[in-house]
Amino acid sequence: MRIRGFAPSTPCWVELTTSDPDDAAGFYAGLFGWQVEGDRFLRNGQAVAGISRTRPDRPEGWLTYLAAPDLAATAERVTRAYGRQLTWPEERRGACSAIMADPSGAMFGLWQAAGFAGAQVRGEPGTMEWADLLTDDVNAATSFYGSVFGWTLSHEFGSGEWLSEAHDSVAGLITGRYDVRWQPSFQVADTTETIDRCAGLGGRVLTGPVEMGLGSYVEMIDPLGAPFAVTAPVHRPVELNVAYNDIIGMELTYGG
Repeated sequence: MRIRGFAPSTPCWVELTTSDPDDAAGFYAGLFGWQVEGDRFLRNGQAVAGISRTRPDRPEGWLTYLAAPDLAATAERVTRAYGRQLTWPEERRGACSAIMADPSGAMFGLWQAAGFAGAQVRGEPGTMEWADLLTDDVNAATSFYGSVFGWTLSHEFGSGEWLSEAHDSVAGLITGRYDVRWQPSFQVADTTETIDRCAGLGGRVLTGPVEMGLGSYVEMIDPLGAPFAVTAPVHRPVELNVAYNDIIGMELTYGG
């Protein structure tokens, strides 16, 4: 599905920072069918993620960016809520970005679009499906993300889910990983097949597969040490059991 824009404060882009972009590109090409053009991973000609080389202000790994129409104002809210601004705003190809950290140390980016809103396609295998905050300090996270972005935390479906002020799903919350970070999840057609492909390319599985929400979820790590996740939709048959007397009753009501 082609994406043309993102609501404020929602995950819009992910970027891999790595010490070996060539090896990383080979791994993700084999896993998701991505190609590299400049600083972007492409799928069928559409941008799905970014890639850059490690530098002093950019540690290795995947970084999730949140849409920020006013980057300066959002960064100010981050620092007022006891988060940190780790980098100055940087002009990018079609955007301006900066890296932040919440009070527990989980890093994320702010992305102010200037012609490039972020991922150009979603909802298909090989594209970003979701983003989760991994933390065990749920109270601190709830206070921070509520103050900065207006999010609330719901456990309606058994797992943590961040909701926007409009009550739309924004991201997830995972506890018990003994880590504090944002983690992207990419859609795949089948997690078992992806696990085999990952192992053949030199990556490995950290946890899973487990059923989470409406999908099969697996946490992985690429050959260069960057963790990420994949999700495959779980299709369940729908059974409709309607009693004969109920049908007769409905017909009588409609006809009467």
